[in-house]
Amino acid sequence: MSARPHALLSRSVVFRGRVFRVERDRVRIRRGGAAVLDVVRHRGSVVLIPQPDPGHVILIRQYRHAIRRWIWELPAGSLEAGEAPARAARRECGEEIGLVPGRVDRLAAYYPTPGFCDEKMIFFRCRDLRTPATPLEGDEDEDIRPRAFTLAGVRRLIARGDVVDMKTVVGLALVERRR
Repeated sequence: MSARPHALLSRSVVFRGRVFRVERDRVRIRRGGAAVLDVVRHRGSVVLIPQPDPGHVILIRQYRHAIRRWIWELPAGSLEAGEAPARAARRECGEEIGLVPGRVDRLAAYYPTPGFCDEKMIFFRCRDLRTPATPLEGDEDEDIRPRAFTLAGVRRLIARGDVVDMKTVVGLALVERRR
């Protein structure tokens, strides 16, 4: 199997937004012929697993317009241009839960939707949480409410459908695997 089964013939940007852009690639397929593929390009993101102690994790309750509902989820955020992932994890932790971590440990990185998007989500456990000297402002389009849960409590939220996003399910599994 070859490393790159598609040869890029042309590329155009069809949308450029604040968080991502969409490129339309025309590619030659290994079997012959050509195909048009739309790809979402994203700088990447960090997913935080804030733990005030080993038996608890902080989730945020946030309204997600795309699915038109409030959900419990792990805090997360996009990398800024040129920003180191660990630095982004510290920044997002302060913005989303109002606490900054003294310790940030990278646990894993995954592509949540590689069929159409190149976003890489990097998971960080955040510990030794403390109140920052200067409060950090979150994004103006966010209405976030943080709350600490036991790990068993998060499993119950998942089981009853109150946690519906993949990053939170994966993050909990990563923490429980490393207990």
